[in-house]
Amino acid sequence: MNKRIITLGEIMLRLSTPGHERFVNTQSYEVNYGGAEANVAVSLAFWGLSAAHVTSFPDHEIGKAAVNTLRFSGVDTSFIRYNEGRMGVYFVENGAMQRSSKIIYDRFDSAFAQVNVKDFDWEKIFEGADWFHWTGITPAISQSAADLCKAAVQAASRLGVKISADINYRRNLWQYGKGPMDIMPELIKPSHMIIAGLTDFENCMGITETDYLQACEKAKSMCPSLKYVSTTHRDSISASENELNGVLWNVESLLESKTYEMTHIVDRIGGGDAYMAGLIYGLLHLDDQNALDFAIAASVLKHSIPGDANFVSIDEVNQLVEGKNVGKLLR
Repeated sequence: MNKRIITLGEIMLRLSTPGHERFVNTQSYEVNYGGAEANVAVSLAFWGLSAAHVTSFPDHEIGKAAVNTLRFSGVDTSFIRYNEGRMGVYFVENGAMQRSSKIIYDRFDSAFAQVNVKDFDWEKIFEGADWFHWTGITPAISQSAADLCKAAVQAASRLGVKISADINYRRNLWQYGKGPMDIMPELIKPSHMIIAGLTDFENCMGITETDYLQACEKAKSMCPSLKYVSTTHRDSISASENELNGVLWNVESLLESKTYEMTHIVDRIGGGDAYMAGLIYGLLHLDDQNALDFAIAASVLKHSIPGDANFVSIDEVNQLVEGKNVGKLLR
């Protein structure tokens, strides 16, 4: 039976300068739609899994255009709601060589920030679901978004749905009077898997270990259901050239992927979401080491694709894992 994954989070309008133009001199912007959790759903749908995304949009043509983007990608949009508020926007300037990329967010008072918890029936949403994924971005946006995330996590835990959380600590998002330590530990506790680096552990779980393995073990003591902890390590030589690898702790050992050298990066936004999607897919279908290898390869390939979503096939990911047809012209 096909696995079903539910994701929750805000989707924003992305406006990117063409090529490597700068904000100060561009005359146009390229339009995409994306959000960390929705990017995961798009990847999983593209790989043939049943994926549904839960969010809220303003009730106008831009909001509906975003919904159409999800539908085009094969994501179930039947649980999306419309309410008052605006469309969150972010602007992207792609760096090159030693010039860094830049992102400017304009998401205050968005429709998702004003979401009504009562508009969502989580018992119905989780019917037939195997996995629920959320990120630390959602509870950082507003109190109502945090309440929605809490309701979803509690329902998923009660119904026996596996939960993954990309902690994704963003200091500048927490602006509504609550801090991450007020909310995140309770949300993270029932997780089956978390994505977290040392900064995430410290700011969202109060874990101050400097050794990653010890931090994972302490997280396990706080989260009885926790089976996996993972993160990626990136070495940025320049905006155009990075090295990337991943690690996965499975309670018994800390697994590590190979390190990929990525040159001439097209777009690194969404790389972490591609990794998350790869882990979910891998852990549903493969052993732990192969799941990690699949995830990091999926993330690497995302760096070759403009926009937020990772439109690569399972075969393409597996070929990279196996070192086949890398960079070749396929006819």
